[in-house]
Amino acid sequence: MSLSQTLSQELPRLVGLNSAQPTTVTLPTTNGVDMSVDFTIVETLSCAFRELRMDVPHLAGASFPVLKQWADALSQRITYLLENIGPLEFDPTTQQVLIRSKSPDLRTGGAKYYEVLLQCQSAGHFMLRRFHSDPAQCGRDQVDLAMTHETLLKLVEDLLATVP
Repeated sequence: MSLSQTLSQELPRLVGLNSAQPTTVTLPTTNGVDMSVDFTIVETLSCAFRELRMDVPHLAGASFPVLKQWADALSQRITYLLENIGPLEFDPTTQQVLIRSKSPDLRTGGAKYYEVLLQCQSAGHFMLRRFHSDPAQCGRDQVDLAMTHETLLKLVEDLLATVP
């Protein structure tokens, strides 16, 4: 069973969840890929989560061009979030690529943006989060990502499809 199929069976069980403290759903390893989602709210049609993580052990020690290829593939395929995403920083020394929203949402008096961190030091690691920064304050705050179940399942499928 695919990760998206497993997640689609798990979401109805979580309906009614509404907590400031995330509930982590760890999906069983499928095709060598591990995935976890930290849910804060799950409703009948939509959900909110703090973070989505994916580990791809076969990318452990992969070359930096492979990581860049993954970043480019993700950015080209995932075009349905609130903002388009694209690679922002490439760090071959730490084997990391940072992907962010190209045009952050500025309607809230600050900026909200997606951030994806790809790493391949010890294992291929993907982490999706959303942040809010207020120009009147220093720093940024992590905020929940909200989307329909259908969009989350498509995201999971697209993440897996882009793994090199």
